[in-house]
Amino acid sequence: MNQRSTLASVVLYALAAIVVVISVYPFLYAVSTSFKTGSALFDANLWPRAPSWRNYLGLFDAAQPFGRHLLNSVLVSTLVVALSLFLAVTAAYALGRIPFRGKGALLLAILAVSMFPQVAVLSGMFELIRALGLYNRSVGLVLPYMIFTLPFTVWILTTFMRQLPKELEEAAIMDGCGVWRIIWDVFMPLLWPALVSTGLLAFIGAWNEFLFALTFVVDDYERTVPVGISLITGATAYEVPWGSIMAASVIVTVPLLALVLMFQKKIVSGLTAGAVKG
Repeated sequence: MNQRSTLASVVLYALAAIVVVISVYPFLYAVSTSFKTGSALFDANLWPRAPSWRNYLGLFDAAQPFGRHLLNSVLVSTLVVALSLFLAVTAAYALGRIPFRGKGALLLAILAVSMFPQVAVLSGMFELIRALGLYNRSVGLVLPYMIFTLPFTVWILTTFMRQLPKELEEAAIMDGCGVWRIIWDVFMPLLWPALVSTGLLAFIGAWNEFLFALTFVVDDYERTVPVGISLITGATAYEVPWGSIMAASVIVTVPLLALVLMFQKKIVSGLTAGAVKG
């Protein structure tokens, strides 16, 4: 019995090590390449012999508006998270706490929206963006991004909202609290794990989105980071600046890793909400 448990532990740790290597090595390679220049880019060593910050500094010169792309991505992603969570919390309260006919069908319809591929709604969304006067503006990306972030946030928060004790709501009603007071003062402090997990995933989705950002924004100074990285060019049309591309990828990835590490406990508890019925 002990031999079996020991063998199972060894296999488990071996598989975990393989997954870690497969997941972490591409990022380590990107970090290594971002410090290489010239012929060192073709060096087989993982870490460069003479590390250089030239690729990072070159991203913020006048020829590459990478700093503006970062600001655009931060603005768009933050607005998407704020609006998505606000709408999702109110929708989750209605779907999770208020009984009405057709609630299950409505929740499935909301979730079904996220199953459509981006290409399927691209043309219709393009016409809507133009009609609203949001074409070629980074802020205009908030609307199409919310189409794919709202269903997920509503679904997770509704599941979490259903688990909250009814006694809390009943006590608040007896004290004369209205719907908004119940949501913000009673339920919000208990929803933080779900809010952090859904908000972070919504931020990552908006931060990494490429197709809508490429289609709805043409002005280089209004572009977001993913499109900006794809348009980084070298001194000639045939030169691919791998060092600069890797440096930009590292700058974009590090904040996401930091956020995930900071809120990893709340992310796990938020995503596992509803796994066990109370």
